[in-house]
Amino acid sequence: MITSKQRAALRAMANTMQPLYQIGKEGVTPAVTAQLNDALDARELIKITVLETADVSAREAIEILSERLHAEPVQCIGRKIVLYRRAKEEPKIEL
Repeated sequence: MITSKQRAALRAMANTMQPLYQIGKEGVTPAVTAQLNDALDARELIKITVLETADVSAREAIEILSERLHAEPVQCIGRKIVLYRRAKEEPKIEL
């Protein structure tokens, strides 16, 4: 569990990031989950766009993904969501 100050620091880092991943009309599939798992291993902090055609809302997507990926939900604004998971080996982001 991260504190509100840590969450604020992660939001500040994510503010300048471009969304690298999208959740499309099929929603949160196992393939999407696997891809995001690899991305969290590599980056620790990722920004995702939930398309308008998606069958889930951004709020639903962040809940599903944070549970499946064992990641911390950082932010959900509009159709953009941000997830954080500390790397097991050699963490890049120090909180």
